[in-house]
Amino acid sequence: MTNKVLEELNKILNILKQFPEGANSEEIKKKLSQSFSSRTLQRYLKILVEQKNLSSEGQARARKYKLRIPEFTKEKQSKGSILILSKEAHKIQLKVTKPLQKRASLSYHQKFLENYKPNTTFYLSESLRKKLFEMGKSPDGNYPAGTYAKQIFHRLLIDLSWNSSRLEGNTYSLLETERLLELGIVSEGKDAKDAQMILNHKAAIEFLIESANEIAINRYIISNLHALLSDNLLTDRACGSLRSIPVKIGKSTYIPLSIPQLVSENFEKLLNKANAIKDPFEQAFFLMVQLPYLQPFEDVNKRTSRLAANIALIKNNLCPLSFIDVPQKDYINGLLGVYELNRIELLRDIFVWAYERSCFLYSTTRNVLGEPDVFRMKYRDSIVEVISEIVKKGLDKSQAILLIQRKAQKTKPSKDSQRFIEIVERELQSLHEGSIARYRLRLSEYKKWKKKWK
Repeated sequence: MTNKVLEELNKILNILKQFPEGANSEEIKKKLSQSFSSRTLQRYLKILVEQKNLSSEGQARARKYKLRIPEFTKEKQSKGSILILSKEAHKIQLKVTKPLQKRASLSYHQKFLENYKPNTTFYLSESLRKKLFEMGKSPDGNYPAGTYAKQIFHRLLIDLSWNSSRLEGNTYSLLETERLLELGIVSEGKDAKDAQMILNHKAAIEFLIESANEIAINRYIISNLHALLSDNLLTDRACGSLRSIPVKIGKSTYIPLSIPQLVSENFEKLLNKANAIKDPFEQAFFLMVQLPYLQPFEDVNKRTSRLAANIALIKNNLCPLSFIDVPQKDYINGLLGVYELNRIELLRDIFVWAYERSCFLYSTTRNVLGEPDVFRMKYRDSIVEVISEIVKKGLDKSQAILLIQRKAQKTKPSKDSQRFIEIVERELQSLHEGSIARYRLRLSEYKKWKKKWK
């Protein structure tokens, strides 16, 4: 599927945002700025239905097409723009979601690493790398390494800690994560490992930002990054040390290397190749692919790869990657494509989409992603209602967390509840005097609540 086709599919999706109850092909065609033949439009609509981005009802000319509200494990949004997987990525997704018994077993393939030639081989095309750079570059010109990350340090610390932990199945909400990192309050009824995982992310992120000037891709940095992320979760011997035992990948047919000497040799090759890559985005994605594939440590390999991917971005004063909104299942499917097929296209699509989301969050793309969010539109009244109640009742963070969870339980369909919680918590984080009118609040109510909230 060419970039032009993807752009045209996105145009159709954006048009359908104007038709909450759906539209027929003639209504869609009228809204298109360029002329589409009826046959071409029907072909594009069929693709979107097959990819489950649209639903359709009715027959022939009466058939109506409607945006499917994204299910967090299948249909994805990037600030209102629904991610459309490339043809190759879609094929990979179909293969890795087959039942386990129908997927062939595969051992570590050394050629997958050996065939990669830094600055000659590219996982990301030149046009894609340029696009990511334009989105992620600092709007303030050239400053010392790490300046961008330091400017958004507080928010990055919470976002990256929470999202990376969430991808591991961590059950803390965004507000619970913020409360833990700022006040050291452990949520009752949660596994102690969840709190430890988040606190470990905090230590690892601080390490990367504080070391921005001299940081590099080498054994010292990656091993220490792993040690910080695995602290009190693995034995002291395993923290920061290459594994000497075989490991298995849950729900996968992939079998990683089991000979310690080969693990060590390939780890050095991996780091040398990564360090030689000049483009920061290619380097970041290379680490997200090859570190989990090798599984150099007993555990915590994926977490290490996600934080390591930020090294080049922080060092080059680019927008960091916080993995906001990345669904756990899609991320795992992307890795399964690497593990079982040695294919990177699905993980690549997710990486690019995740970076667009991070850039939007930290206001570097400005008008690039300006479409409205369909999910927020659907639940706007409920979001306003719960935020208004929190402020008017003067709830603190602990009380707010409980209220938001209760409200989310009443959300229909129930699959939207986690997304609802995240949006409410994010809007509470960013609430300020200039935005309180959206939630029907008076300034006096806001000021009284803010004192208690802090």
